[in-house]
Amino acid sequence: MNAADWAGVVGAGGVFLLLIVVVWQIAATWRARMSALREAQYKELATKYAALLEDNVELHRRTLDELTQTRRSVSSMEKMMREIE
Repeated sequence: MNAADWAGVVGAGGVFLLLIVVVWQIAATWRARMSALREAQYKELATKYAALLEDNVELHRRTLDELTQTRRSVSSMEKMMREIE
């Protein structure tokens, strides 16, 4: 092999090495974008979950208030029934 052949081999190797690095970097960039997108989706899901949890707590509070009122009503009715007897 002469110097021109070696130059071609080194040039081809360099081109392949450059292509490998470019593909590697494109894949790394793609993975980073997907990771960022996934993180954004998780944040959105967490925000929705927090809102639903607040709604659930409010419904629970209202239910307890209504149950307390019902117990008071039943107690007063029982008291009235005892007084009537």
